Amino acid sequence: MARRAKGRPVDGIFLLDKPGGISSNRALQIVKRLYGAAKAGHTGALDPLATGMLPLCFGEATKFSQFLLDADKRYITTAKLGQRTDTSDADGQVVEERPLPADLSFARIDELLQQEFTGLITQVPSMFSALKHNGQPLYKLARQGIEVEVKSRQVTVFSIEVLDFRGDEVDLDIRCSKGTYIRSIVQDMGEMLGCGAHVQMLRRLDSGPYKAAEMMPLAELEALVEKMTPEVDLDGIQKHLDGLLLPPWSPVADTPEVVLDKTQVLALIRGQKVQLESPDATALVRILTEDDEFLGIGEVTEGGRLLPRRLLNTQNKV
Repeated sequence: MARRAKGRPVDGIFLLDKPGGISSNRALQIVKRLYGAAKAGHTGALDPLATGMLPLCFGEATKFSQFLLDADKRYITTAKLGQRTDTSDADGQVVEERPLPADLSFARIDELLQQEFTGLITQVPSMFSALKHNGQPLYKLARQGIEVEVKSRQVTVFSIEVLDFRGDEVDLDIRCSKGTYIRSIVQDMGEMLGCGAHVQMLRRLDSGPYKAAEMMPLAELEALVEKMTPEVDLDGIQKHLDGLLLPPWSPVADTPEVVLDKTQVLALIRGQKVQLESPDATALVRILTEDDEFLGIGEVTEGGRLLPRRLLNTQNKV
C-alpha cells in the first residue's frame, strides 16, 4: 500500500530571508509546516552563521531546483583580520592570532583581491562545508576530528568589491558562480596578507534571477500566520500564503521558449516524438501551450526534435 503524503499540495517558490543561528534545513522545515506543504526542498544550503536568500521549492517547483543550485550568487561578507578559526568563520574556535601588517590599507586589500580573487580561481573548500565524502558531509567528519583530503576546484568570481575597511574588519561584496566558498576566499586573503582572517558575517543577497528585495524574513512570515489564524479560516490563510509564492517555472523564466499546438502537447506528454518545424538552434527551452501555459523544459536536438527534460504533472492533460 502506497504511503499517503502528509500535508497539502503546494506548488511554487518562496524566497526566504534566512535568519542566522539555524540551519537551512531547520528553516525549510519551519516554512514547510507554516504552509502545511506535502513536499519541499531548499536550493543551496547556507551555514547557520549566514543569513539571506534561501529559495524554498514546493511541490512541482522541486523539478527545477537544479537551475537554482547551478545559478550565480551574490554575497556580502565581513572578514575579521588577524584571527584564524578552525571553521574559518565566527562559529569556530580561534586557533591563531597574528598582528596586522603595518602597511595594511584599503588600497592594498583591493589590489590583492582584484589580482588574486577575480575571474577563474582555484580554491580548496573548507572541511566545515556541506560537500560529501563517501556519503558523509565534510562538516560532520570535521566535528568528529576526521580529516580527509579535499580536492581543489575552479570557480568564477565575477566581481569583488571592498565596501569598507575598519582596522581589522573588511566588508566585501562578491558576485560569483555556483560552488564558490566565501570562507575560502576570506581565509586565503588573510594568508596572503600575512595576518590570517575568518568570516565574521555572511549574507546572501541574490541567487540566480532572484534579488534581495524579493525576500521575506522568517519572523515576518511567522507573524503573518499568527496574526491571521484567529480571524481567517484555514482556506483563507492558505490562499494568502500561496499568493506569496513565485511560479514553479520562475527559475527558468529567461530560458528561450517553444510553443506547441494541441497535437504536439498530447504527443509530448505521451512520450512520443515531437518534431519542430523551424527550430532556431539546439538549446534548452521552456515548453508552452498555445494558451501560454507552462508545461516544463526540454531540449531541442540537431534536426529539430524536442526531448522533454522536466515536465509538470500532466495527468489531467491526457
